[in-house]
Amino acid sequence: MNRILVTGGAGFVGSHLCERLLNEGNEVVCLDNFFTGKKSKIIHLLDNPYFELVRHDITMPYYIEVDEIYNLACPASPVHYQYNPIKTIKTSVMGAVNLLGLAKRIRAKILQASTSEVYGDPAIHPQTEDYWGNVNPIGIRSCYDEGKRCAESLFVNYYVQNNVRIKIIRIFNTYGPKMEPDDGRVVSNFIVQALQNKDITIFGDGQQTRSFQFVSDLVEGMIRMMATGDDFTGPVNIGNPGEFTMLELAENILELTGSKSKIIYLPLPEDDPTQRQPDISLAKEKLGGWEPKVPLQEGLKQTIHYFDQLLSEK
Repeated sequence: MNRILVTGGAGFVGSHLCERLLNEGNEVVCLDNFFTGKKSKIIHLLDNPYFELVRHDITMPYYIEVDEIYNLACPASPVHYQYNPIKTIKTSVMGAVNLLGLAKRIRAKILQASTSEVYGDPAIHPQTEDYWGNVNPIGIRSCYDEGKRCAESLFVNYYVQNNVRIKIIRIFNTYGPKMEPDDGRVVSNFIVQALQNKDITIFGDGQQTRSFQFVSDLVEGMIRMMATGDDFTGPVNIGNPGEFTMLELAENILELTGSKSKIIYLPLPEDDPTQRQPDISLAKEKLGGWEPKVPLQEGLKQTIHYFDQLLSEK
């Protein structure tokens, strides 16, 4: 049994990770300030004697004895990370400093949940880990993009200078149950609009692409990355290389929901990437042949069922 700290553990991905780690026989400490996390996502775990919930903000130091740390704490959708951009940068940068300092003191292994946003609006396609990115450092998305890029730099330098055992993953678009209806991500937006027979809003001409990964595939990749030897630090792309346009995604959701919604088009937001697709060759090589298992249609069915129930309850 390992004792594991999951920051952002009451969030969409964090709640799935906490559940998986508990099911594998670990003791889990879930830390969250509930800016975007919700107690409802982990309330069913509170009766487990090996689960502990702590309200704390990682921009402030935290002291605990654990074997491993998963750092997922940061708003991840544009609606949330642009709401308080200074707070977003602080969470990424000061949070990384605090957690790396903790990992150094207690000799814990620490994983940073970075993002495909470090590639910005990429000039190469698909994106490989050695690509440096094309990011606007003062744009509307920079609080998230540059915060995550700086966090990666901090992790690498704590590894080089202080021998901290680090892991860095770059997460591509992820979806699944426990997303919030209003979180502003494209999959949840389209599904909620379709279920309510409201207009489906596509930004731009609908030809920009994303690669959609079901949450269970991401969690599997995270756990495999944490289990790799100390000499492999990453970064490594964790995503689904299947590439779809926004229009294709909307049409898929319309078909699966049987919705009467119409598709409308709105102006593209500033600095919105036109293409996003991971090259996962490194993940396959280093993470025991890891690759996504859940096809888009199957993942969308599960996610639609979740939102259908959630909206019915509300």
